[in-house]
This record gives sequence, C-alpha cells and structure tokens, in this order.
Amino acid sequence: MLVLLAGCAVGPDFHSPAAPTVGRYTEAELPDATGDAAGVSQRFRAQQAVPQDWWTLFASPRLDALVQQALAASPTLDAAQARLEQAIAAYQAEAGQQWPQVDANLAATREKISTPAPGDPPLRDFGPFTLYHAAIEVQYTLDLFGAERRALESLAAGSDYQRYQLEAARLSLAGNVVLTAIREAATAERLATTEALLAAQREQVDIAEHRQRQGGVSQAELLGQRALLAQTEASQPALRQQRAALRHQLAVYLGRAPGDGLPPLPRLDELRLPAGLPLTVPAELTRRRPDIRAAEALLAGATADVGVATANLYPRLTLSGSLGSDRLESSRLLEGFNIWSLGAGLAQPLFHGGTLRARQRGAEAALRAAEANYRQTVLGGLQQVADTLTALHGDAATLAARDRALADATGYRDIAARRLALGGVSRLALLDAERQKLQTALDALAARADRYADTAALLQALGGGWEAPPARP
Repeated sequence: MLVLLAGCAVGPDFHSPAAPTVGRYTEAELPDATGDAAGVSQRFRAQQAVPQDWWTLFASPRLDALVQQALAASPTLDAAQARLEQAIAAYQAEAGQQWPQVDANLAATREKISTPAPGDPPLRDFGPFTLYHAAIEVQYTLDLFGAERRALESLAAGSDYQRYQLEAARLSLAGNVVLTAIREAATAERLATTEALLAAQREQVDIAEHRQRQGGVSQAELLGQRALLAQTEASQPALRQQRAALRHQLAVYLGRAPGDGLPPLPRLDELRLPAGLPLTVPAELTRRRPDIRAAEALLAGATADVGVATANLYPRLTLSGSLGSDRLESSRLLEGFNIWSLGAGLAQPLFHGGTLRARQRGAEAALRAAEANYRQTVLGGLQQVADTLTALHGDAATLAARDRALADATGYRDIAARRLALGGVSRLALLDAERQKLQTALDALAARADRYADTAALLQALGGGWEAPPARP
C-alpha cells in the first residue's frame, strides 16, 4: 500500500528484511514422520500449503461450526476490523494533503477609519461601515524533500499493520477455539472415566469394610482402599471446574455470555487425527505468518518516520493565491472579482532548541527498535514451529507407550475376570485390576488429547493457511 511518487524523498528507503537462511527448525534433524500410535503415523509434507480452513483437517462438522461461528461473532475481530478502517481513513486523510487545498471564504466585518491625529495628512472621516468579503483561496505546499511522501508511507504501513493484525486475530481465534474444544472434549471423557473408576473403588471399599468386619483384611488395608477412593473423589471437583471454565471460554470466543449455553460440542472420538501435515521451510514462514508480516509493517513505518523527521530539517515552500470580491453591500458580492493575490513563502528552520534533531534521533532509535522487534518475532515463530514439531514426535511415542500399558492392563483385567469365574481370585482382586485399567485409560486419554492439541498448534504456528496479499506499490 506504499505510495510511489516521483521526486526526491530524504531518509532511508524500506526494503523487506532477508528471510532466514537456516534450513530446518530444530537443532537435530527430525524424521519425516512420527512414530505409529493408535494406528496413525503423521507424515510431514514439505512445501505443502496449509489449507485456508485448516481446522477442517480434523473432519468434525461440529468443530467446523464452532470456528465459523466464532469468526462471525467475535467482538475481538470486530474491534480489529474497526482499527483497520480507522488506519485506512487516516491514510486517506493524509493523502488529501498532496493536492492544493481550496477553501471558500465568506465574511462580513464592521469597520471605522478614525480621524487622523494632529500632524498627520488630512484624511476624509468615514463613519462606521460594513465590509463584505467573498473569496476562493488556494494553498499548496511543495513536497520538495518528501516529508508528505514519507508520512504517507508511514500511514500506509500503519494500515498494513492493522490488516495483518486482523488476520493474526482471526488465526489466533480459530486456533483457540480448536484447542479449547479439544481440551473440553478430553475433560468430558476424563470425567466419565473417573466416574467409572469411582464406582469400582467404592465397591472395593464396601468389600474391604465387609471383610475387615469378618477379620479377612486388616485395618491398614481398609484405610489404603479408602485413601485411594478419597484421592479420586478429590479430583472430580477440579475436573468439573476445569470443564466449566473451558465451556465459559468457548462461549466468549463465540461472542456469547457464558450463561447463554453452547451448541453441541465435538467429542474426542469424533475427531480424526490428520495423517499428513504440511511443513513449510523457515524462509517461507516469514511470508505466511501474519504476526511476522505485522512486525515487518511496523518496520516499514519506522523507516518512513525517519524520512519525515529528516525532511523537517529542510526548507518548505508554500504557494498561495486568492480571488475574491470586497463590497460595501452584500447584494453586490457577485458583481465580479475586484481583489486577487498570489504569494510564495519559503521557511527554513534555523533554531528550534534542538527539537528537530532530537526528533530525528528518536525516529532512528525507533527504527532500530522495530528492527529488533522484527527479528524477535521471526525467532518466536521459528521456536513455536520447532516446539510443536518436537512435541508431536514425543506425543506419538508417549501415546504408543500409554496404549501398550492400557492393552496390558485390559488383558490383566480380563484374566482376573476369567479367574474370578473359576473361583481362582476374589471380587476384590478383579476390582483392583479394573481400577488399574481405568487409571491407565486416563493416562492414555491425556496422551491422545495432547496429540490432537499439538497438531492444531502446529497448523496454527505455520500460519494457518493465511496467505499474504500481493505486494502493493
């Protein structure tokens, strides 16, 4: 959106920073695919673009509906859109300063010419009279050293910044909705599994109490069973509170009050884990993340501000002219023009107490800060991708181990059930095997939810399918 105008403009010209030269995100080269877990090995496909609606990769209509509703109703996006419109209006207002400013002036004044003082030449004594004035006035300041052009560049960069901020807000909102929905679904399953675990533990305590009264188990064993039950019961309120907080947050993302309720939410088993994941190279990431493009726009604006501060040290040439009519009677104003003027003024700052030089130094310092902020934003984006890539490999390994533990615990429970049918073990032993199996299922559930969440985090970290608009002059 930067305006290209002919002529001299002092100060530095903006050039997009060089892309990162590093070839990978992590220090150690990672495999092209994660390990197999729950029957899925996620493969990273280089140079494949992230879909625009990247959340649809999870193949959940309920999740798609949540994200679309959030994008349509979020106050955060409404505020970002309004800030963009404000920035565009500021640019358009400044752009009007490139043209001559034409004003119509209409005035009426009551005047009197006093009698001359003693010793002055004789002058006719006029009584009070009304002078009517109508004129068209034109004024134009030549942009000799590019102050206006640099100011336009700064405002154009500001509107670009707000545009990228809007896109970053959309990407962040979509990612937050997906991650919160995944956590809510996982918490709901944890609550259901905990209920089953509590049922088994309560039965264990009942049996232990009965056997303790008959002398079959010791008081210590009974207290141990009660302690396990109490620990599980203590986890329930925290899980309910966590789920309620997640639902409240989802409501706010959707532009609703928490008390308004929510549409049907996806269950964890409804989500499909994407087997193929796009992975752009680090150099491409700087063009695909709106937060990095926003930092680049701030850098462009800071570069232009140095030009504005520099141009203010040089002369300003202003041309002016007017054509009008002065009459003693208002009815005669339109009889014709009887006054005109042409003028030119050249202003060169000489002494402002060091103000102009200080502003120039301040603009240069702001430019260095914007450069450092851009580098930090790029590094932060690279770190996010590196972290999620590493996490996905770890998630697959963790889930595979948790699934093996769950399979072993389930097999142990099944053996205990068969032995109980044959009279080889007690009901208490079967319940203990069931408890171990449910506890292991909770661990596997957490690992599965982490894998979904980190997949969504990677898609968001890669820019979420947002495509930078083509460069404008």
